[in-house]
Amino acid sequence: MEIGANTTIDRGALDATVIGRGVKIDNLVHIGHNVIIGENVVIAALTGISGSSIIEKDTVCGGQVGIADHVRVEEGAILGAQCGVPSKKVIRGKGVVFWGTPARPLQQYLKELAVLARMAKKS
Repeated sequence: MEIGANTTIDRGALDATVIGRGVKIDNLVHIGHNVIIGENVVIAALTGISGSSIIEKDTVCGGQVGIADHVRVEEGAILGAQCGVPSKKVIRGKGVVFWGTPARPLQQYLKELAVLARMAKKS
C-alpha cells in the first residue's frame, strides 16, 4: 500500500475503514469513515470519497473525482478525472470508463457533449 502526502483517512464511525493490499493513493486524497477500498485500487490526487462507500478491487479513480456517501464502485470500473458520483449510486462495468457529473459511461457523455455543441451552433 502506498499513501501520498497530506492524504487523510478517517477511522470508522460504525464499522472499520478498510484499505486493501496493493492500493496506491496519491497526494491530497480524503477517505471518509467506514469506506472499504479493495485490492489494487489506484486513486489519483485531490479525490474525495465520502463515508460508507465501497470501492471494489482493480478500480481506478482519476484526479479530482468526487464520490458521495454510500456509493458502490464495482470491480474494474474507471472513473475519469473530475468525475462526480452522486449518493447511493452503483457504478458497474469492468473496464468501462465513466466521465462527467453525474458519472456516466464515456460514450454517453461524448454523445451528450456532441448534441450540446450542435445546439450551440444553431443558436
